[in-house]
Amino acid sequence: MKISLITATYNSLDTLPRCLESVASQDYKNIEHLIIDGESTDGTLEFVRKKSEELSTLRVLSGPDSGIYDALNKGISVCSGDVIGFVHSDDFLACPDVLSKIVKSFNSPAVSGVYGDLQYVRKDNPGKVARYWKSSRFKSGLLQRGWMPPHPTLFLRNGVYQKHGKFDLAYKIAADYDFMLRVFKDRNLQFVYLPEVITKMRLGGASNRSLKNILLKSKEDLRAMRSNNLPMPLIALLWKNFSKLSQFLNR
Repeated sequence: MKISLITATYNSLDTLPRCLESVASQDYKNIEHLIIDGESTDGTLEFVRKKSEELSTLRVLSGPDSGIYDALNKGISVCSGDVIGFVHSDDFLACPDVLSKIVKSFNSPAVSGVYGDLQYVRKDNPGKVARYWKSSRFKSGLLQRGWMPPHPTLFLRNGVYQKHGKFDLAYKIAADYDFMLRVFKDRNLQFVYLPEVITKMRLGGASNRSLKNILLKSKEDLRAMRSNNLPMPLIALLWKNFSKLSQFLNR
């Protein structure tokens, strides 16, 4: 089984080396790592091109884009893996055997996706955990309570994207949530929860960078709920936001 990992970059030189290192150190080697760069100007492009000469699994594409979801869509379009996952430029895989465990979780052809837990870490001290997003096994009814898995931990078979499409660029912050609602509503798909940390994410992402972005995220979440015909979307949104409080207690 080949895994495609997609990383969107734009002026990411400060954090990208840790991201690349976490992928290169994996004990599972049948991977391709796609860097989709939005014409960085801080040396990111030069850095990854040099790294691609050292790492046969690393491919680099650069060109203008309309933001991170557009970049991720480009990666989905050109990747060749049986399974697709994302490692954002501020993130890194939690340990060297993460991909091996994910591949084992795809032991049955019936499994369409695998996901796990996520830790938010300090931007200036990645060894310090600030929040712990512990997920759970998916079951019917969770979507109505605002449930979603941590998107950076979600690995899906390529065919899921062929069936449900890519990220909707009408969303600026919540395209991943809209996409996951589409996917997890599909009763023909089977998912496996891997109860351990898959990804570590530095604080300061687009959705929680400012009060303005937090409000925009809630507005777009509500639109995604309504678009995907989620019952009682206002109540689901309250559940979704309220559930984040436990992430600060699980550290």
